[in-house]
Amino acid sequence: MSESLTLDDLAVPLRVLRLLAVDFGHLPAPEVHVSPIFPERLELPFHRGLPDFETWREALGIAPDAVAYCEQSDGRTRVLKATVDYAGATVELTGYGDVRAPELVGGAA
Repeated sequence: MSESLTLDDLAVPLRVLRLLAVDFGHLPAPEVHVSPIFPERLELPFHRGLPDFETWREALGIAPDAVAYCEQSDGRTRVLKATVDYAGATVELTGYGDVRAPELVGGAA
């Protein structure tokens, strides 16, 4: 991107953040990312497990089948990702959670 953006250029995701704070202020607090690289996007990552991600997904009306799943950190971390258009911005939810180690049956090591 060759031109510099102003804070006014980030008004859409910042306005959506304000709306979410009013409408869903009772929900678990996410991290909040707004960037001039993606000036129409509000990113809400959840690093304390997947239940907070699920609470927000349900509140924003994102269907379970619209959630993408992957693993990172050599399969130790689950990652859920979903997006929704909300009041003119793309809201991106990302949830991170531990992958449980497989349980061994019969005491096998």
